[in-house]
Amino acid sequence: MRHNSIQRRLIATVVLSHCLLTAGLVLTGVFYTYWRVRSSLDTGMQAQAMSVAALVRYNEDASGNVYFDDSLLPSSIDPNHPDLFEVWTERSGLLVRSAHWPTGLQISPRAGDHWNFNWDGTPYRALRLPHVPVLDREEGKTFQPQTLTILYAAPTIHLRQQVKTAGIFITAVSLFLLAVSGVLALRGIRRGLWPLEHLAREAALVSAQNWELRLPAQLEEVEELRPLTRSMTGMLERLRHSFEQQREFLGSAAHELKTPVAVLKSTLQSLLQRPRDREEYRVGLEHSLEDLERLEQLMQWMLRLARAEQWAHGALRRDLEIIDVNATCEAAVDRVRNLAAASNTAVRLTRDGPVPLRADPEDLHLVWTNLLENAVRFSPEGATIEIMVARRNRDLAQITVTDQGAGIPPEDLPHVFERFYRGDPSRSRSTGGYGLGLAIAKALIEAYGGQISAESTPGKGTRMIVELPLTSSN
Repeated sequence: MRHNSIQRRLIATVVLSHCLLTAGLVLTGVFYTYWRVRSSLDTGMQAQAMSVAALVRYNEDASGNVYFDDSLLPSSIDPNHPDLFEVWTERSGLLVRSAHWPTGLQISPRAGDHWNFNWDGTPYRALRLPHVPVLDREEGKTFQPQTLTILYAAPTIHLRQQVKTAGIFITAVSLFLLAVSGVLALRGIRRGLWPLEHLAREAALVSAQNWELRLPAQLEEVEELRPLTRSMTGMLERLRHSFEQQREFLGSAAHELKTPVAVLKSTLQSLLQRPRDREEYRVGLEHSLEDLERLEQLMQWMLRLARAEQWAHGALRRDLEIIDVNATCEAAVDRVRNLAAASNTAVRLTRDGPVPLRADPEDLHLVWTNLLENAVRFSPEGATIEIMVARRNRDLAQITVTDQGAGIPPEDLPHVFERFYRGDPSRSRSTGGYGLGLAIAKALIEAYGGQISAESTPGKGTRMIVELPLTSSN
């Protein structure tokens, strides 16, 4: 199987274009040479014909008849082959023919000025000059002057030899220039593709331990490669971030799983160390079930996050119906009402007309519940939490959740949507969860083509902003 090589295609294109250019130059040169030599031949034939016409003279009498003086005949254009000519008079017809006129050759005056013919294998070119006056002028003549028609033919063997010689010379020079330009083009193509080869070698050195694409300055200055190098650098940065994120996720998941598993193992080992009564076994098993529930909850959160990220990247497709976002917000408010009542916190929902969206209501319900639970947990007693649903324009909806808590420190704000991130190390799982809620919310919102962001002022509260593209209800 032949490889599809850019270099081979470029070389083939250059060679083909040079061959076409060479052929065009050769044909043009040969045609131009032929035209110039033929024009020179026609000019010489015309001069020869006029020289022949100058040898026609009037008789001494007053009859007005003419005769031909062959004492001053011009030499042939081609020394190796004689020229042919005929002189026709206006009154008496054919006056004279050349001495070398072939027997049986008949050339009558024609309408055209020039034409070609062959005689006994020799190519000739003929010229016709009509209405040529007799140049002999003698004083006292009273007759009506005559006009002549000169037919003159010269062999074109020398012309063809000249064109052939010029064609060979032009072809040889063109082929030499083709070879030189081909070599230069090949070198130029190879040198021009060198940056790609260097880029490929550097890209091959990228690994999980080395994410840097080291490129020389001259490579970065190549204008055609600048978009590619920028794209590759950005791609490697995103891959590095994703790889580190996955590595951190595995480490954090292992750490989160380690604690409940260790506690469960310790509880079961303590129950087996010595015989215990029924009540002690029951209490130990209850503690073990609590640890298993926490472990199961963590696994469910991790599974939900994985599915949300698959939806966000289009790996999973679902048939969804159009729902009203307001209904999912109302369900989330009802879900956290008891939690809010326990801390004497009020949750207020503000709506601004229907907000249609093609989505799974459970996904949005989970997002709003996570945001509201975080707002309730970190708001002071007696505070008011507001969730507002509004349409920014025909195609975009904005859902905001605002609390009156202590806020998020500026150094933690860029990381609140990262997995297993808990800004305050003192927060336990009972107060801070597993650090997956906002990560799941972000993945679900992005799965529906939206985005989520956080704004916070320490001491004044936090505002979570969700923007979702709307779906036409028609």
